[in-house]
Amino acid sequence: MERFIGAVVQMDCIPGDRAANLARAERFIRQAASRGAELIVLPELFDTGYRVEEKDDLLAEPLPGAVSRWMQDMAAQYGAFLAAAVMERAPDGICDTALLVGAGGILSAHRKMHLWGGESARFRRGDTLCAAELPWAKAGLLICYEIGFPEQARVLARQGASLLLYPSAFGRARAYAWDIASRSRALENGAYVLAANRCGAERDTDFGGLSRIVAPDTTVLAGAGADGEAVLCAEIDLAAVDKQRDAIPYLRDLDDRLCSHAF
Repeated sequence: MERFIGAVVQMDCIPGDRAANLARAERFIRQAASRGAELIVLPELFDTGYRVEEKDDLLAEPLPGAVSRWMQDMAAQYGAFLAAAVMERAPDGICDTALLVGAGGILSAHRKMHLWGGESARFRRGDTLCAAELPWAKAGLLICYEIGFPEQARVLARQGASLLLYPSAFGRARAYAWDIASRSRALENGAYVLAANRCGAERDTDFGGLSRIVAPDTTVLAGAGADGEAVLCAEIDLAAVDKQRDAIPYLRDLDDRLCSHAF
């Protein structure tokens, strides 16, 4: 199968109220599934809120944990794979970790490697990248600020990823960077970008919205505004990946001398 429906959810959160946030997320998952979505991306820290520094230790969970099992239940109930980023209690600290979850459990996990601002005081830095196999194609997980680091997306594309998933809580003040970076990562790698961002505000942080699904040729197939919650769906035609990679063969012509890495 070369075509399926992908979705991204733009949502606000109540800081620290996991039950309310999961209930809200389920409404959006239901909406996406009713429109045929088989892959649904939720924002970064969608279950806890982002500005909850003083509660990190209380809210973080080991993996698998209650939230990953909730994602698994949602995947089974609605017949879709889910991606999101949550706070993971790892053996050596708390991580901001993106998960790709299906009805059978966690398929892939990525601990955020590039930490924004005060995140370095909250989270342990990750050190691995791995593309995961979905029924249609391989998908790579990255988180928020990492949309501005082309090296990571390139590593995942070279691992075979045709889908780049970005659960995010990206700030409104840097919306210009989000706009350019989301389209650039698609173009450079001939890949679809599914970027789900927060909206609303917490404390002194205003989130930028602008969630989107970007085709390999940089066309924004579905996009939200800066404000307001939204469920965005678009058809993912994987033939467009090969077409764009032939039109501008960045991956084919990449000089391997530039590409040594430890992943």
